Amino acid sequence: SLKMASDSPESLMTLCTDYCLRNLEGTLCYLLDNETLRLHPDIFLPSEICDKLVNEYVELVKTDSIFEPHESFFTLFSDPRSTRLARIHLREQIVQDQDLEAIRKQDLVELYLTNCEKLTAKSLQTLVSFSHTLISLSLFGCCNIFYEEENPGGCEDDCLVNPTRQVLVKDFTFEGFSRLRFLNLGRLIEGVNVETLLRPLASLAALDLSGIQLNDVGFLTQWKDSLISLVLYNMDLSEEHIQVIAQLRKLRHLDISRDHLSSYYKFKLTRRVLNLFVENLVNLTSLDISGHTMLENCTIPSMEEKMGQTSIEPAKSSIAPFRGLKRPLQFLGLFETSLCRLMHIPAYKVSGDKNEEQVLNAIEAYTEHRPEITSRAINLLFDIARIERCSQLLRALQLVITALKCHKDDKNIQVTGSAALFYLTNSEYRMEQSVKLRRQVIQVVLNGMESYQEVTVQRNCCLTLCNFSIPEELEFQYRRVNELLLNILNQSRQDESIQRIAVHLCNALVCQVDNDHKEAVGKMGFVMTMLKLIQKKLADKTCDQVMEFSWSALWNITDETPDNCEMFLNYSGMKLFLECLKEFPEKQELHRNMLGLLGNVAEVKELRPQLMTSQFISVFSNLLESKADGIEVSYNACGVLSHIMFDGPEAWGICEPHREEVVKRMWAAIQSWDINSRRNINYRSFEPILRLLPQGISPVSQHWATWALYNLVSVYPDKYCPLLIKEGGIPLLKDMIKMASARQETKEMARKVIEHCSNFKEENMDTSR
Repeated sequence: SLKMASDSPESLMTLCTDYCLRNLEGTLCYLLDNETLRLHPDIFLPSEICDKLVNEYVELVKTDSIFEPHESFFTLFSDPRSTRLARIHLREQIVQDQDLEAIRKQDLVELYLTNCEKLTAKSLQTLVSFSHTLISLSLFGCCNIFYEEENPGGCEDDCLVNPTRQVLVKDFTFEGFSRLRFLNLGRLIEGVNVETLLRPLASLAALDLSGIQLNDVGFLTQWKDSLISLVLYNMDLSEEHIQVIAQLRKLRHLDISRDHLSSYYKFKLTRRVLNLFVENLVNLTSLDISGHTMLENCTIPSMEEKMGQTSIEPAKSSIAPFRGLKRPLQFLGLFETSLCRLMHIPAYKVSGDKNEEQVLNAIEAYTEHRPEITSRAINLLFDIARIERCSQLLRALQLVITALKCHKDDKNIQVTGSAALFYLTNSEYRMEQSVKLRRQVIQVVLNGMESYQEVTVQRNCCLTLCNFSIPEELEFQYRRVNELLLNILNQSRQDESIQRIAVHLCNALVCQVDNDHKEAVGKMGFVMTMLKLIQKKLADKTCDQVMEFSWSALWNITDETPDNCEMFLNYSGMKLFLECLKEFPEKQELHRNMLGLLGNVAEVKELRPQLMTSQFISVFSNLLESKADGIEVSYNACGVLSHIMFDGPEAWGICEPHREEVVKRMWAAIQSWDINSRRNINYRSFEPILRLLPQGISPVSQHWATWALYNLVSVYPDKYCPLLIKEGGIPLLKDMIKMASARQETKEMARKVIEHCSNFKEENMDTSR
């Protein structure tokens, strides 16, 4: 049902929560003294809503760069008469001592603090105020929560010499936490006496001591009648540990896994130890022994193993000790062990590195608390996606998205995760992905680009964006994605491959979008950035894809956008145009892009006087004879001159070349073009062409415009006949035919255009009854 889950719309609750958090002032709160958020006095919210507000707030601060955290957010929940909190999950730097302090009157049932490194021993005192109601508590990775600041001397002079120092709190215990049953102390700092800390807890059901080294765990037997889950990840075990664990007969979940890269472990897992667990821990449904080296052979001889179909029946188990199980395990962790490659494994879910299913199970099981393992599992998924075809695509995508969101600052996960996303979003998987899921991918990719200036991550993220339809699929993050790409392109030291992909993306983003988008991107410095890139390439005398894409991007961003055309002129764009023309006389694609752009500039009446110099007019006139890229360069040069001619003889402020001479060359050029030319051009509107029709001052401009329309409606009738009709071109052509100043051949061509459009209309009339 994962496919359904990913495609279903967000619940109304989620949408409302998100809206309220993004608009606290306009919904639940008002601003006191212009700075402190206060809840409206008539608001009373139950814990279902308050829990979601707090948990979503933490998620937004962590994963949405545009979302601004509020200094006084947690104070909104300080009064249990108007807001109730029961189950909250706080992460990382977002939460500080004063935030927990603000909600100390709440009757919390579940409090998960994950990697909250800013919390100090002040928060231990706050925990005491939740002691009578807390059932579940996690302090995983809160490495400073047992430290308090102490000022040694007390006198002011001494403080300067001896500033505050961190002192370990040794007298705190869970005295009074009478209801606490689930406790995670993972990565607790050394020096805290775990036994003393836990002794007051009467009936622990679940305990996680990940990453803590304890030589003596005998004290665990005090909960042998209540403990159902025990996690000792990365604890170096000994025979004594095993004997204690075997006494915890109520255990359903046991995790003694380890990261085999983290340090040298003396302990080796043996057949006898596994037998001991199977015999004594009769309720076991989940066991994790990932990363362990097996000392003796626990496996059944391979001859016997190969018999029949794969089976999860304990009786057929390839791992001998598990033949003693009463029923298959729900979960068995075998990641980075030799056992995961065996044929018969008696468990419904196995984490390992043998196939896609095992790898996905590993990512799912370890993402939250074990990024070091997760990044290696994602690396295996990357290989599967790259070499084979993923069979559980949606699950894979969601797991990678979750890992990237959860570990935004973990370089290994960002590198492997962004690489996996590239393969998981490529075209062969496209049909299976919903809009919602693809948007989530875009969000995590942009987060990665934002927080990592690292080359590999940047390249992976840019390549992944290339798997999307641009601009359509990126439009919901339009401003942000442009800012990030421009930021990449403006860096002084630039990786060549990233530069090429980023320019390609920039170009695609400004193609076929509304003018207000183009104006906004122009204001971000887009024009300046492209011109700088062109300048660099000119200095190196290289005309590569970056050079061509940069001109193409300028062509796109100036289309019907006068502000950007003006920027191009103001930043010495014409100087670069002339230099490129001189440096790369044979580069046809480049000439086409540059002249397309100048066509846009020439459409802006206020800017045309800046093109009116002998040098520019000579260059445009000479390009009329260019055969580059079919007719495109000649056509665009003629377009530029047609707009200049349209301003009449009095605007011709130069002696050389003569206006009449240029007109003659324009007629000759137009007559040399093949009317059936297939085009390298895309018009969104004919408005700039149509304005050249109703005038007598420049018949050659009129002829160029008519030729352009005739070519487009005859070669691409489906696209351009409706556009011409919609924009009122037919009456303009009819009026032009009646004009005395228009040339005969222009009128002939105009009649053909009208005929084409009327035939097109008749053919497409709906004649069905």
